[in-house]
Amino acid sequence: MNMDLAVLRSQWSDVLDYLERQDRMAWIAYFDARLAKLDGSVLHLDFSDSQKFSGNLDYKDIRDHHKAALERAINAVVGTDLKVVG
Repeated sequence: MNMDLAVLRSQWSDVLDYLERQDRMAWIAYFDARLAKLDGSVLHLDFSDSQKFSGNLDYKDIRDHHKAALERAINAVVGTDLKVVG
């Protein structure tokens, strides 16, 4: 299925609801992310309104886990495999 950003935006609340039920910490990480751009199967997120990932601390392992949870939630709700970046 070829995904359109407008279609994904229309289902984003459902994706976040699913994510919250599966992994509340991942939901906290992504609930205020903005859908910036969709390049094929790569979803770009914008966190410009949020500073929770800023600073000198390295949360790479945690972010990778949360990204994977979000990717699973998108697939479960929308039926499309997307790679999340941002």
